[in-house]
Amino acid sequence: MNSDLDLLHPYPFEKLAALKAGCQPPAELEHIALSIGEPKHEPPAFVLRLLSENLGRLANYPATKGLPELRSTIAQWAGKRFSLAKPLDAETQVLPVNGTREALFAFAQAVINRDAPRPLVVSPNPFYQIYEGAAFLAGARPHFLNCTADNQFIPDFSAVPEAVWRDCQLLYLCTPGNPTGAVISCEQFQTLIELAERYDFVIASDECYSELYRDENSPPPGLLQAASAMGRDNFERCVVFHSLSKRSNLPGLRSGFVAGDARILQKFLTYRTYHGCAMPVPAQLASMAAWSDEDHVLANRDAYRAKFDAVLGILDNCLDVSAPQAGFYLWPRLSMPGEEFARRLFAEKNVTVLPGAYLSRECDGLNPGEHYVRMALVATESECIEAAKRIRDFVSAHGL
Repeated sequence: MNSDLDLLHPYPFEKLAALKAGCQPPAELEHIALSIGEPKHEPPAFVLRLLSENLGRLANYPATKGLPELRSTIAQWAGKRFSLAKPLDAETQVLPVNGTREALFAFAQAVINRDAPRPLVVSPNPFYQIYEGAAFLAGARPHFLNCTADNQFIPDFSAVPEAVWRDCQLLYLCTPGNPTGAVISCEQFQTLIELAERYDFVIASDECYSELYRDENSPPPGLLQAASAMGRDNFERCVVFHSLSKRSNLPGLRSGFVAGDARILQKFLTYRTYHGCAMPVPAQLASMAAWSDEDHVLANRDAYRAKFDAVLGILDNCLDVSAPQAGFYLWPRLSMPGEEFARRLFAEKNVTVLPGAYLSRECDGLNPGEHYVRMALVATESECIEAAKRIRDFVSAHGL
């Protein structure tokens, strides 16, 4: 067996199941899960209709590179959404993928040079655990950059030692951030692009929450947008990852895309051809429809805004928490370890939240998630309101 498999940590939800084991929450309270970021809003009906109307296309082998029409649709969407001065080349700068999770993991396997003496994969901390697992199984070591309230949950890239940048082969970013919702600015992106040029590493920007934001006048910028503003229309060393899971409430469609540096994507396509991960044709056709429509995305944002406003109104003066810039998570700071809070909340109120320590690692003597929990406002508005009331009562009862 691959010995690197032994380096993998249990997934956060395995840890959560173990934490909850033995608890017997009140039977009269229906369980409310705020722990997993699985959208529960209705998928667009026109997408489901297209999917069902094209099931006969399951008789066709799909191409790993995807349908030209889908790549063209994605290129048009990205160019408009991120104000790209030069449109993406749909032939060389876009690849459909089966959701960003699969692509984020596979990307490291294609990018990392195992022959280098000390290959590093750098990522924020807290982080999406796929980044860490991808690093280990690509033969690299993860290096974490703490995200705390003191740095507005964006890594202090200026404080990263030069030795780290020299050994870095791949930098994962997540913006808007999971779990904090923090957004990297164009100026910060551009600083990283210059660092990537100086030290020759690749930037992988996970932007799967980019379409869930509170201010309609301030959509989160993206890595390609920052590169385009610098005149880097070849997007050298820059690759972005986008998904329909959150944007269009289609997590089960497993549909997303990667875009950016054509040289890197050519190698990534070679890897994916052997990987055997082509998107089924009905899913590609349904995806084209989803990327072509913004009305359902606007309605989706409105629904999340309503839930945030309602929940934060209940938790005001109860928890140290505020609305994120984007995404659908709350990241409250607690007066006790997140594990203890999560276990007791489940046991007493039958509400499940995810301890922040399960999304982070100790680094420089600090686990930046230890006194936090992640709350995903993905359930119905009424369920989110009920969960907030139970959390408020739990906090009040224990003087927290």
